[in-house]
Amino acid sequence: MNDVLREVAARAGAWMRGEGPMHEIVISSRIRLARNIRGYTFLTRAHDASVRQEICDTLLAAIKRAEVLKEFVHVDVNALDEIDRGMLVERHLISKQHAEASGARAVVFDRVESAAIMVNEEDHLRIQVMRSGLQLDEAWEQINRIDDGIDTRVDYCYHEQFGYLTACPTNVGTGIRVSVMLHLPALRLTSELEKVGQAAKDLKLAVRGLHGEGTEALGDFFQISNQITLGRSEEEIIDDFRSQIIPQIVKYEKMAREALVKSRSYALDDKIWRAIGLLQNSRLMSSNEAMQYLSHVRMGLHVGRMKDIDLQTINELFLQTQPAHLQKLQGSRLNGEQRSIARAEYIRSRLSRN
Repeated sequence: MNDVLREVAARAGAWMRGEGPMHEIVISSRIRLARNIRGYTFLTRAHDASVRQEICDTLLAAIKRAEVLKEFVHVDVNALDEIDRGMLVERHLISKQHAEASGARAVVFDRVESAAIMVNEEDHLRIQVMRSGLQLDEAWEQINRIDDGIDTRVDYCYHEQFGYLTACPTNVGTGIRVSVMLHLPALRLTSELEKVGQAAKDLKLAVRGLHGEGTEALGDFFQISNQITLGRSEEEIIDDFRSQIIPQIVKYEKMAREALVKSRSYALDDKIWRAIGLLQNSRLMSSNEAMQYLSHVRMGLHVGRMKDIDLQTINELFLQTQPAHLQKLQGSRLNGEQRSIARAEYIRSRLSRN
């Protein structure tokens, strides 16, 4: 298990490769399905540890028999230490809720981390597929195959009128949550993020930070997701995101970037070059500082104000400088100051190879 997680920590997942349509702004596309199996109580009422264990065992057995999931890695989340659980959260393979829970629970994912299945999170099953850039159709195709592969081996909780039954009422219906992660530094710098927030509110969308519900928008990363699934088909929700919602936000960000280059080029260059200077020379650096400076450099690369830094290195540093990843790579538990020292040293080392 340690070898698998050490290997995971040393690379960026497929969704962080900076590929796919609109990848300069759209970091990743994610589709998640919430499912529960008939005959078992929802986890919010499953207070008996033996019941949670039985649900976990039943689902893992079904997953292992599914041909489409035969190459997936199985991880017992309950057996992991705090650092390993934190690293899986940072990679979006499990949620904070799943990491902080207790009792029988697991995650199953493929080697390139394009798909992950949480067992015993809020629902019995949370299936998710992630892609780099705006690739919702590709994500939907894969998650459909995974869902069908499990569905043939267990009996889902399904109601003819209401659809899939879930622990949270907002997921009842299709059980789908479409989520797109966006990098919006220019909208923040031009103080126009309120437009996105208001538009999202009008469209009944949720706007969250880097790690989902209850988290901050570190490094100018924002997750936009649907809040309602009942009464709409999966295809309708996905089509709205692919053809209307995300292209409009991307358009706003591009316009903001163009305005910065045209009207505030000196201020923009100062922001970008100060950031790279601090990344290359600092001896202490917090996680929040690293995310913000890396955000400015990433934008600088995409608007052509900087050319001699490898974009893939910047993408990897977003992950590998976060607290759990850093400690995993260092091979030891570190306090706050030790992490700041190690983070600064790690960034200097990586950037010096460019």
